[in-house]
Amino acid sequence: MGKGDTNVDTVGINQQGSQDQIDTQNPRTFEAERQIWSKFAEASNVEEFCQSWLAIQSRLIADVVGGLVLLGPPDQGPFTPVAVWPDVRKDMQYLTSSAERALQERRGLLIKNDPSDDTQDNSKNHTTYHIAYPLESDGHLHGVVVLDLNDRPEAALQAALRQLHWGSAWLEVLFYRKNATQEKKLQSTLIAILDLLTVIIEQNTFKGSILALTTELATELKCDRVSIGFIKRNYMVVKATSHSAQEEKKSNLVRAIGAAMDEALDQKTTVVLPQPDQEGSLLITAAHKELSSQGSGAICTVLLDDGGNTDVVGALVFERNEKDPFDQHTIHLCESIGSLLGPILESKRLNDRWWGAKFIDSARDLGHKLVGPRHTLLKLITFSLVFAIIFFSFVDGEHRVSAKTVVEGKVQRVISSPFAGYVKEAMASAGDVVKAGQVLAILDDKDLKLEYVKLHSQKGQLSSRYREAMAKHDRVQIRVIMAQARQLQAQLDLIVYQLQKTKLTAPFNGVIIKGDLRQSLGTPVEKGKGLFEIAPLDSYRVILQVDEHDILNLKKGQKGLLVLSSLPGKELTFSVQKITPVSVAKDGSNYFRVEAQLDKPSNKLRPGMEGVGKVSIGDRKLIWIWTHKLWDWLRLWAWSWWP
Repeated sequence: MGKGDTNVDTVGINQQGSQDQIDTQNPRTFEAERQIWSKFAEASNVEEFCQSWLAIQSRLIADVVGGLVLLGPPDQGPFTPVAVWPDVRKDMQYLTSSAERALQERRGLLIKNDPSDDTQDNSKNHTTYHIAYPLESDGHLHGVVVLDLNDRPEAALQAALRQLHWGSAWLEVLFYRKNATQEKKLQSTLIAILDLLTVIIEQNTFKGSILALTTELATELKCDRVSIGFIKRNYMVVKATSHSAQEEKKSNLVRAIGAAMDEALDQKTTVVLPQPDQEGSLLITAAHKELSSQGSGAICTVLLDDGGNTDVVGALVFERNEKDPFDQHTIHLCESIGSLLGPILESKRLNDRWWGAKFIDSARDLGHKLVGPRHTLLKLITFSLVFAIIFFSFVDGEHRVSAKTVVEGKVQRVISSPFAGYVKEAMASAGDVVKAGQVLAILDDKDLKLEYVKLHSQKGQLSSRYREAMAKHDRVQIRVIMAQARQLQAQLDLIVYQLQKTKLTAPFNGVIIKGDLRQSLGTPVEKGKGLFEIAPLDSYRVILQVDEHDILNLKKGQKGLLVLSSLPGKELTFSVQKITPVSVAKDGSNYFRVEAQLDKPSNKLRPGMEGVGKVSIGDRKLIWIWTHKLWDWLRLWAWSWWP
């Protein structure tokens, strides 16, 4: 092989095992081999596994001077030694440069070392080789293994690198198992949290939720007691303890639990007693030791946060027997429970308060935002609103009462049927402008004419009978015939009058506001039935429907303005003429009918037009004009509830 570094592709190389065989005939060698494999099979952690694996590789590959295994967080590092061969006390610093190169290039390297190089192990005066092989699993770099080999033929170096390649499969299996274990723990954690979330949601009240939660946590995590507390005035207040709904009987214990929560709150971290790692710990555990002295052996206190913010809202205290301390997995599970369930519990606690507490908290939060940093837009809006309220409290404005308004004719004449008959012709309908004497409709006079002929014939017969009675000087008969003649004449006069009334005419110039007989030709009409309604065009009155809350402000003679839907660009002035003291219920409210007279009627007005009328009451403060209805309602509501 040439000088320098040699990169070796280990795929597809045939193994030459004659140099790598181990003498198993020697009893001492066999026993040592058995012990190494036994440790390898029974390894309980990563360090023991890697140490046994490195020893096995160093025995399978001949003339290994030293070996080093470095592991760390996948793809991130730092990578630190977890196994050294042959002696953990031996300095393997000279192998780190080869390890760093293999980690950077992420491939197996065969590096020839010159004894004259100052960076190498100067205790050797002969050429050695470093075999550096990165440890990868599922595309992630977990670490590197480096072996220091004495000089040997190229074929032996190839065999050594090949053996290391195949041997690294054991470490890949270790990484797969470790990942599978972590995923299983994560899955079990999520399932446990979902079960706890179900317990919380099933309860209707906040108190019931935390009682059920603490009891469930104590059962699932095999704790003697689980307590939960929330911050109140910068101190933790215990709200619930597992398997108990009353805390007054255990006031000393409750104070000790609260002190432990405060201790974790002050340090803003999880506090565990006894601590898993005693070396280098700076946590204060005085309150936890005090709580432990009251019967608890192992204690774990985790904080509850509100999710969106970093503020702590509460704490959970888990207590166990001292023979069953909290391990890292359980601590991580407790912290996950605090992080995920904290926002839900805080939201339920806030929603379960009475409305007064919610109002006070909202006001306090608003005050902090107004006087604290940031929230510039909120401050600007608030101060602008305050300034507007103060300004409008001193500025006067015209107070006007608004009401729905309808225009009606000052006089309305009904044209009714003078007798029972049939409609023959219809010349006008609602909306038509008519003149005085204009024919609106004609009633059928055929029956009247026949009746007239009949009565006229009877009148001729009575005349003959009258002459005959006169000739006979029958005074009684004469008086009877004269009475019948007067009766018959009255009927004839009525018929003539009705014939004159068959043409229905307009009594004055105006507009028809009701009536349309064009679709009723030939239909019978009863005597006195209204067929048309006519209103004049030169005189109107305004009807305002004033709400009962405003009726006391109105007086006769007050002025106002009217805007109609059909004339939105024109304001008509009016004055109040009459206030009717009778209310009418409409749309769930009571209204009073107020009549007003237009000062200058427009020729575009028509009866039935609707709009909005506003009656001027006088000057009032602007703030009163906009809020007096609300204050009136509040006073009435308060009075109705006052005993």
